[in-house]
Amino acid sequence: MWSRDRAVAAPDRLRSEVSGAERVLAVTDQLLPSPSSSSTSAQPMAPLSVRSRESGSKIQVGVPEDLLFFYHHLRKGGEVFLVEQCLLLYRYHPYAATHSVLESTIWQHRVQFLEERALQHWTSFTIWNAGKQGRKLYRSLSPVNQKKVVAFCDVDKNKIKKGFYSYEDSKERPKPKIPIQHFKDADPPFVICVKLDLTGGTFEENLESLNLQEGLDYLHFS
Repeated sequence: MWSRDRAVAAPDRLRSEVSGAERVLAVTDQLLPSPSSSSTSAQPMAPLSVRSRESGSKIQVGVPEDLLFFYHHLRKGGEVFLVEQCLLLYRYHPYAATHSVLESTIWQHRVQFLEERALQHWTSFTIWNAGKQGRKLYRSLSPVNQKKVVAFCDVDKNKIKKGFYSYEDSKERPKPKIPIQHFKDADPPFVICVKLDLTGGTFEENLESLNLQEGLDYLHFS
């Protein structure tokens, strides 16, 4: 069962040494149950059993509880602060539950949260990255949000020259074809599927050149 001691180590010490810790602990009290709570919703989610495609045997699929806790915190209006101290220490070992959490599970939750918090409020948007990650995001979106994608944008001349991305797995006829544009020709808002600090500053300079506001004109999803 979750406990405050497990969520935040040494709360009294945090209050005395870390500015703003009281607010963090207050939010923790709202999100986590008391030790005497019997609410089933406060229990950690049990791993799911699914059948492996390769062997046919059942395997345990973990639940990304920390990620879901963070999303729930944001849904309740929680804020995020940068604290230059270690507030929580995880013990890493070969049998840790984190190893049972599939990358696809985390991806699914991230996409759902993106759709819930941002895309449902947008009438249209552009996916920045016509490569693997951008196309994966497009395929993962709900049909409603797929129709909001007006274009992919990129700097790769070969991708731009191709002109469009054809969604071959679509059941629609004709199959959707999404234009691929140079980023300077694309319209915001953008969902950016480009990792930071991997292009020697080129991507960051390109983004800055558009004079956009994060959270309004673009979101990072990488």
